[in-house]
Amino acid sequence: MSRAFAAERQRSISEPKAFLEACRVAEALLFAAAEPLDADTLASRLPRDVPVADVLVQLREDYADRGVQLVEVAGRWTFRTAEDLSYLLAREAQETRKLSRAALETLAVVAYHQPVTRAEIEDIRGVSAHRGTLDALLETGWIRLRGRRRTPGRPVTYGTTEAFLSHFGLSAVDDLPGVDELKGAGFLDGRLPAGFTVPVPSDDPTLRSDEDPLDEDLFTLIAEEKASAVEDPLGDEDER
Repeated sequence: MSRAFAAERQRSISEPKAFLEACRVAEALLFAAAEPLDADTLASRLPRDVPVADVLVQLREDYADRGVQLVEVAGRWTFRTAEDLSYLLAREAQETRKLSRAALETLAVVAYHQPVTRAEIEDIRGVSAHRGTLDALLETGWIRLRGRRRTPGRPVTYGTTEAFLSHFGLSAVDDLPGVDELKGAGFLDGRLPAGFTVPVPSDDPTLRSDEDPLDEDLFTLIAEEKASAVEDPLGDEDER
């Protein structure tokens, strides 16, 4: 915490009645909200002389050792079950369908390489993707259509969403693990080729210089992607 921030926070707390009331209001809003709230939304409901940043710091400290904790997800704030207690709330019901390995690999490529087209995903993975893989990820809400690449055919580009960050408990997409973390978790072989790197991901919503905005109906774009995908009678698997 910087000295300037600490001094500002001390000034806020020096008015205990107003600060306590602001914490109570923010706490109530966060508990009642159906989705995470950003700082500006919270600030609009708090007394003007109490900085929202101070309130969030105080609430996070207050709940640090409790059964629920205040966490930041994709730049928004929400209460979540403490990580060490999450097993108590795990659902026993079996999921009707889990993402296939192909879908998980595709999601990883989109997350690290976005904005990326279907052809680029196939090139990175080294296999032709089944037509249902991207559809399944779009249905989960974890990826989205970003724009169109300025190349022949103007293919659609894909990127991740706030729902992706929320589901995996990430504050930002650059919190995804790097090479050393992936090695430590056993996801990468220790004998990697020289110069192997994992890209630093970015989900900046601003279109890149090689992207055009989406100007067609969403359903038309999805239908177009399906029509251009590889037909595979084996279901949600890759062609190898």
